[in-house]
Amino acid sequence: MDNYKPLCEAIEKYRKAHVYPFHTPGHKGGRGADETLSALMGDTALTSDVSLMSELDDLHNPQGCLQEAQELAAKLYGADATFFAPNGTTGAIHAMLIGTLVPGDKILVPRNTHRSVIGGLILGGLRPVYVLPAYSEAWSLSLQVTVEDIEKMLIAQTDIAAVLITSPNYYGMVADLPAIAKVAHEHGALLLVDEAHGAHLGFSPLLPPSALQCGADVVAQSTHKLLGALTQCSMLHIRGKRVERQQVAAAMSLLTTTSPNYLLLASLDCARSQMATEGKVLVERAVKVADKLRIALEKIPQLKVLKQSIIGQGGVVGLDTTKVTVNVRELGFSGVYAGEELRRAGIAVELVDRDNLLFLLTYADDNQEIDDVIGKIVLTFMMLGALHREVNKLENSILPLPRQVLLPRVAFYAFKKECLFAEAAGEISAEQISFYPPGIPVVVPGEEITEEIISYCQELKAAGIPVSGPRDSSLERIQVVKK
Repeated sequence: MDNYKPLCEAIEKYRKAHVYPFHTPGHKGGRGADETLSALMGDTALTSDVSLMSELDDLHNPQGCLQEAQELAAKLYGADATFFAPNGTTGAIHAMLIGTLVPGDKILVPRNTHRSVIGGLILGGLRPVYVLPAYSEAWSLSLQVTVEDIEKMLIAQTDIAAVLITSPNYYGMVADLPAIAKVAHEHGALLLVDEAHGAHLGFSPLLPPSALQCGADVVAQSTHKLLGALTQCSMLHIRGKRVERQQVAAAMSLLTTTSPNYLLLASLDCARSQMATEGKVLVERAVKVADKLRIALEKIPQLKVLKQSIIGQGGVVGLDTTKVTVNVRELGFSGVYAGEELRRAGIAVELVDRDNLLFLLTYADDNQEIDDVIGKIVLTFMMLGALHREVNKLENSILPLPRQVLLPRVAFYAFKKECLFAEAAGEISAEQISFYPPGIPVVVPGEEITEEIISYCQELKAAGIPVSGPRDSSLERIQVVKK
């Protein structure tokens, strides 16, 4: 049964029936596809790009093969219900927020949340209450929010309806979800988890448990990030009686295209089957190959590699060791520059920030190439280390919370004007400013821009970290609320 792929089998059956398609998509099984697209996709992919035929079910009202596929995914992850999310985890997070809360509800949100959460606050008309995560000066990284800080906020503001946690964070650091779930539920709040980087958790004792295993009510996962689904394919899981299943289903339907790509949906079905049949083995292969890279990098004196020793610091209770985070500050180069040097060597990393690089490893990296690739990585870092540059340090390591003047939704819809970002101190931002990756907001709509924020953003921009959010991606100008 674990190897059963109901959606994939239905698509294959329809494809092999050779039905002439007087229906969408317009390329008609590849007959009218551009030759470049045909070469890129291949005949099988194009003939499998099918439409809403009755035998292929309807994502907005699943009663057949899609219903079966989602139920099998729910069984695998221990959910009461699972929804396939072809709009990615951004879409799943938006549905999680508007499907569990109502406009005006307060939600406790860590400041190092992903920009998609801010979008969900705007869509849902929600009132964010921010909590600062712990910060490591040694790593120039936000860690996790602590149970103690969450409990203080819940006691101080008794009308908080939900707590949202990002766990694991981009760097693999896991929050104390069992304790947070207990505290949240004791105070009548839901626990919502952005587990975009944790779809592989819970399959092996070598890694931390999943958010659902820890008592979360709703969990958004990126199946594509570390498992075998195609890019932008995610899942939304719900568990327990605190959440109304039909309301979440309605939110998913509201936010999801009415013409979902069946190749994307089929890849979720396949990824689920793959983990159901060999999940433990695959995860442990990923851990093994990540350890190989970690051990090789630890031998380079100027590098600092994130390890299990981070556990116990700043709310971190576990580490996903398939993420290999390398701090290059002692090399005297920025993470951006080191990433560029690796790219010249034919290696692309998942993320660079001011002082760190993130290598993301999966079971797919357990291959014949990996030893040669690790050798290239080591050689690149050794060449950089031989240059003996002075140590870099970012002066503005962490910012205090900006003053929230307006709710994000109010600021988003307010009348706006444009001004020079360098002269925007005292203005109320109408845009979100993040540096991507990792996409953590520096300022969100409705917050006051300060000189400190301007200086911080300019330094990150000068370091080569791409800015995300503002209409002007150069960050020379910014949209602010017209007073």
